[in-house]
Amino acid sequence: MSELALFGGKPIREKPFPPYRSIGKEEKEAAARVMDSGNLSQFLGAWDPDFFGGPRIQEFERRWAEAFGAKHAMTVNSNTSGLFACVGAAMVGPGDEVIVSPYTMSASALAPIIYNAVPIFADIQDDIFCLDPKSIEARITPRTKAILVVHIFGHPADMDPILALAKKHNLIVIEDCAQAPGARYRGRPVGTLGHMGVFSLNYHKHIHTGEGGVIVTNDDRLCTRLQLIRNHGETVIEEMRHNEVENMFGFNFRLTELQAAIGIEQLKKLESLIEPRIELAGYLAEKMKPFGVFKPAVTHPDCRHVFYVHAIKFDAKKAGISRNLFLEAARAEGIPLAGGYVKPLYWQPMYQKKLAYGKSGFPFAGPHYDGNPDYSRGICPVAERMHLDELFYHDLMRPPLTKRDMDDIIAAFDKVLSNVDKLKQRKR
Repeated sequence: MSELALFGGKPIREKPFPPYRSIGKEEKEAAARVMDSGNLSQFLGAWDPDFFGGPRIQEFERRWAEAFGAKHAMTVNSNTSGLFACVGAAMVGPGDEVIVSPYTMSASALAPIIYNAVPIFADIQDDIFCLDPKSIEARITPRTKAILVVHIFGHPADMDPILALAKKHNLIVIEDCAQAPGARYRGRPVGTLGHMGVFSLNYHKHIHTGEGGVIVTNDDRLCTRLQLIRNHGETVIEEMRHNEVENMFGFNFRLTELQAAIGIEQLKKLESLIEPRIELAGYLAEKMKPFGVFKPAVTHPDCRHVFYVHAIKFDAKKAGISRNLFLEAARAEGIPLAGGYVKPLYWQPMYQKKLAYGKSGFPFAGPHYDGNPDYSRGICPVAERMHLDELFYHDLMRPPLTKRDMDDIIAAFDKVLSNVDKLKQRKR
């Protein structure tokens, strides 16, 4: 039995895994053409044909809508600003509640607060880590205005029961698809299942423009609201003859011509970048079965998981060591694994102190709001358990990695689990 690298032995992997790079000559040439034109952005914050952006923005939006089967697509400068725009377009405001996930990037829960509403955290499912429809149902009150669903790690949330709840209670459904472009739920693309969906073009996503995002919707009315919020809507609402004034003040959430040109080329590559992830994640899952201590990411029937990351559950009781000790030993073997993903968002000081705007407690308290949001530890036990004890993840199934790289991961797992008795003796 070879000595663990944690105790001075030779690691399984001494060479770093190659980085993920999806930018090639096509993007460089597209960017150069924009640079040569001198027109890096064509948006105007006034009622004008350029209120909707320049030619590359509009081409990128058309192509995205076609690729995802949506009636409308609107570019924005980040997934975060896209979520903010969606909450605004949903006419969320003071006194309202929005049900959100505790197990995601912080902007998903922050978006309601931007419009002076209150996020209410529902728990996640323990196999796909997306919002649990039963937990959502238990959180619905007369104040609930919307549900913000996150397709975390690349797997679709269980959308049919969520959509049924939304229909029953007349709620808007916003999909955060930052990690799931190309994912499908029962044959339907994520982002098009609810009222609005938002995709990320951040630099570490499947495809990217450095920073950026795209919102999709099949609703003409919501499309107009989103366009107004994206681009200084308060200045054009009268000339547009748009009768809804609520939440129609605008921001500068605009993407540039340069980014759109890169995005057009990136979109062409999406499928070729997803398929290797699915294949390598499946290969790893099969190789992990004999250990008996792992539960690799599952894919629900009639769904497509696009593996932004590969999330795995660790059974500490069966393994005889904690998840964190396992991760420490595996990292020493040259395998960069991360544990827990994010701590439940309601643990953040803003929620624990119920302070956002100033010191008055707004929007969590005040004459506009008659609720009493619970952000105490224990409200989402599955999310807390995943963070503290069970879940770990990696992105080592991405191109340009190969099955040979996957074999190094499995070799490291085997080496660590073969030395459990020594690890148990290690003083922590």
